[in-house]
Amino acid sequence: MEPASIVGIDVGTTKICTLIAQVNELEEIRIVGAGIVPAKGIRKGVVVSVNEATNAIAESLRLAEQSSGYQIASAYIGLAGAHINALNSRGTIAVNNGRKSIKPDDINRVLEAARAVSLPDNREILHIIARNFIVDGDDGVKDPVGMYAQKLEVEAHIVIGATSSVNNLLQCVQNNHVEVDALVLEPLASGEAVLSDIEREMGVVLADIGGGTTDIAIFIEGSIWHTVVLPTGGQQITNDIVVGLRAPFETAESLKIRFGRANPAKIAEDETLEFVSFGEGARQKVSRRFLAEIIQARVEEIFELIQQEIKRSGYDGLLPAGVVLCGGSANLPGIKTLGQEIFDLPVRVGAPRNLRGLIDNLDEPAFATSVGLLEWGKHHQPKSSLKQKQSGRLKAPAWLKAFLPG
Repeated sequence: MEPASIVGIDVGTTKICTLIAQVNELEEIRIVGAGIVPAKGIRKGVVVSVNEATNAIAESLRLAEQSSGYQIASAYIGLAGAHINALNSRGTIAVNNGRKSIKPDDINRVLEAARAVSLPDNREILHIIARNFIVDGDDGVKDPVGMYAQKLEVEAHIVIGATSSVNNLLQCVQNNHVEVDALVLEPLASGEAVLSDIEREMGVVLADIGGGTTDIAIFIEGSIWHTVVLPTGGQQITNDIVVGLRAPFETAESLKIRFGRANPAKIAEDETLEFVSFGEGARQKVSRRFLAEIIQARVEEIFELIQQEIKRSGYDGLLPAGVVLCGGSANLPGIKTLGQEIFDLPVRVGAPRNLRGLIDNLDEPAFATSVGLLEWGKHHQPKSSLKQKQSGRLKAPAWLKAFLPG
């Protein structure tokens, strides 16, 4: 039987990445197509020009289809932006079927009960994720189906977004004749790609430092407990270099990638670099340590915002697995050491693991969300669709919004 296919589209501030993967009967993912292009019409994770974003997505889709030989009909779409927030809710139902054993329908009913939160007209629920089930007062139940009970409760994590921002992103994808399997909050996708089961169980913070936003997710006891999107990221580091060195944005970005560090103390005082500045295009010489000081200041600010969010969550004492950094800025040399100093927790840089197929450069922290969308699709679409034989166009399951933990 031919493996089924899953498509993920990461619509980021700096790049749009479309990946196509096959999933075999062992549920192993093999990437068979990729389309990576600069993002246009996106600012801080939000669509600001439907036409530009539509065209950029179209080019990413074209490259992915060209490299794979597939025509894409549907995809899992990464969602970010400071318009996103989350809350924890609780739902309770009576188990009133004849034998009092919990059925899948009871899971749906209790999640719907947790869904009953008051929202403004301009906000909508994107995800309802069960953190924990309580069966007749006994908590810590991950999958209660088949258990006998009179009362079923759920502690759920609800992710909420601005309806206009969500619809604009959907429009850009659907303008390219691609259906949406699901919108997936980007830190949820990134977590699928870079976190281990042990880290999720022990308690860990995932910090995805993208181009325009920093996405934070806290996982405890195997489930997500807290999410937030901060409106700052790698582009702000580059903007600081533009101002500090009076260099064009493209030059500043190149200097950051080629020579940047997050710990100036590791750089010799006499080490210099040259670049072309604004104005007449004269070559300028600058201390590499000065460049690193500019970078360090902004990274410290981002880390301090993350630290504030960890404390605000109330879970700061429940994170022995520490902080896992991903996103393009996680590639900065010295960022791990700086993180350890600020968070006073274990810190590591996370990248997608166990990749197969067309994996050139995809095992980098910058592609955590892109690869994670494939993992999310594998875990959350119906098993039958993972085994359907594909012909011509990739067909998709319905848009799922409520999931069991794990």
